[in-house]
Amino acid sequence: MKIRPWIEAMRLRTLPVSVSGVVVAAGLAVFAGCFNIPVFVLCTVFAVLSQIASNFANEYYDYRDGLDRPGREGPRRGVTEGDISPRAMAYATGVTLVLACLVGCSLIYYGGWWLIPAGILIALGVVAYSAGPYPLSRHSLGEVAVVLFFGIIPVNLTFYIMDGGWSLYVILSSISVGLLGADILIVNNYRDADDDRAVGKITLAVRVGRKPVWWLYLLNGYMAVALMMPLWSYFGLWWLLLPAVFLSLHTFLWWRIGKTEGSALNPMLGMTAMAMLLYSLMFIAMVAANC
Repeated sequence: MKIRPWIEAMRLRTLPVSVSGVVVAAGLAVFAGCFNIPVFVLCTVFAVLSQIASNFANEYYDYRDGLDRPGREGPRRGVTEGDISPRAMAYATGVTLVLACLVGCSLIYYGGWWLIPAGILIALGVVAYSAGPYPLSRHSLGEVAVVLFFGIIPVNLTFYIMDGGWSLYVILSSISVGLLGADILIVNNYRDADDDRAVGKITLAVRVGRKPVWWLYLLNGYMAVALMMPLWSYFGLWWLLLPAVFLSLHTFLWWRIGKTEGSALNPMLGMTAMAMLLYSLMFIAMVAANC
């Protein structure tokens, strides 16, 4: 069995989107004085496994429904190119989802039995993104799904397990993380707009056009910082240099995306994900340095 197609199917360059939500939640927990290392580790593993399962499911269902074509502009798809059998990908999706559920069940010890329905909701979201009667990714709702499942849910869920409650700044931070995660999908759909239109996959970029989603990419970054501005400035105005660094990088990436076409956009996908991770790491570093 070849390993490289499976690594490509995991889409490693996008995995920072799942890690970032847990990192921001950890920063909020440090701020609230309730940080828990085992919960942080388990939530990180759960988030990464859930995203990998979602990536596997997306590759399988897009192939099954004829939405992927050989030679596409994006990263190589193992199932479409014949490197991975559809059956193997379906099996891998199920196994990865089960592993995520097992890790999630271990969190019941810390958060209580209510995590079971929460886990079921997340599992359904993994599949609903690409399959079901109304696949979210094919009806211009992919970005909304990312805000929900990679921002609002992981940040609030991780913080609640550690703290046992919520607050307005946690909710605003979760939306902030979700908006940054949506930018990763925007780059993906911006690149694939022509291919998606040709096969009838109606992403937001197909529905409204590439230029509007390009501007949305820029707006999301600035809204994300604005939502967390009270936290960024809480320890003093000097700390605003950190989000300023992020916004400079974000604006540069936005400009580069507008100048780039086709497969040359693939590095922008990874850079957007790494910028998101940098944002979350700078936030937890600021909080840790002051608490």
